[in-house]
Amino acid sequence: MKTGIRIQAQHLHQFIEALFRHAGSEAEEASRVADHLVAANLSGHDSHGVGMIPSYINSLKLGYLQLNQHAKIVRDAGAIVTVDGNAAFGQVAALEAINMGIEKARQFGIAAVALHNAHHIGRIGYWAEQCAAAGFISIHFVNVPGDPMVAPFRGTDSRFGTNPFCVVFPRKDKDPLLLDFATSAIAFGKTRVAWHKGQQVPEGCLIDSQGVPTTDPAVMQTPPLGALLTFAQHKGYALATMCEILGGALSGGKTTHKETLHDSVDAIFNGMTTIILNPEMFGAPEMEEEADAFINWVKASPQATDEPILVPGEWEATNRAIRRAEGVPLDNGSWQAICEAALEAGMPQEELEQFRQLVH
Repeated sequence: MKTGIRIQAQHLHQFIEALFRHAGSEAEEASRVADHLVAANLSGHDSHGVGMIPSYINSLKLGYLQLNQHAKIVRDAGAIVTVDGNAAFGQVAALEAINMGIEKARQFGIAAVALHNAHHIGRIGYWAEQCAAAGFISIHFVNVPGDPMVAPFRGTDSRFGTNPFCVVFPRKDKDPLLLDFATSAIAFGKTRVAWHKGQQVPEGCLIDSQGVPTTDPAVMQTPPLGALLTFAQHKGYALATMCEILGGALSGGKTTHKETLHDSVDAIFNGMTTIILNPEMFGAPEMEEEADAFINWVKASPQATDEPILVPGEWEATNRAIRRAEGVPLDNGSWQAICEAALEAGMPQEELEQFRQLVH
């Protein structure tokens, strides 16, 4: 029984670009948002891909997301720059902030860029990949102020966001090593995907509104809401705390507390503090050879199962190759919600039907 659809990445990009043009985005903005969302799906991170569109359209309708806005420099202190995202699409504000950081790193060898008040900036690995493409290492601390979804270690209700942490290490003529994960046991978007598919999530990821462990993703989608748990218990909680402070307070933005709570789950804003390093400035001429030696050593371990030993970023690279060839998979629930959002954004029914004909 068919339980979803597939659509080629270029067709999906055209659809998303058209959708946001109808919503009011200028051409460059619509293209940037489509670039980012489709790239997340191609990488296998469907939780941060085009399935976010219904939330974005609702955030726009509620007045949180502001179209055709840009990042604004609040303070330029040489190697450190603080940027206000102006409630713009995170895909726009974060790109502009990261580009500033890359230019600073070229100039100084090390740079820090602090971004606050940006609408959802999506998959953090995308921004790290931009740094790696420029030849730089980057470290990212991210928070989600006012949008609590995760319970603290030994807590029974949500108190902070999924607070991603990300690090990238560039390699010449190879995919970068990329660590990118939410500090929650699973990303909130993965509960949305599981809910649409009618599937359960793994044990140890969720509690219901009473603080009781559950595997039902509905507790994150329909009231009364439960909470995500942190990964690795106290370790994930500790890292989430540092992401909250460094991504929120240090960026010049907000942390999550009673005074910063949003009324809508679609009011998703991010703070991100990024440190960018030029590896050529370090006295490490054999850096890449040493990295490769370690990777080869790790991969030589006898496999516990038929699944290969992977290094950070390899899973995403494999997904990109498969999905570029076979198309991007979407479950029926997510696809239907995206199509409804397209109509709400102002896309004519006839145009939507033309895009529907491109799925298989």
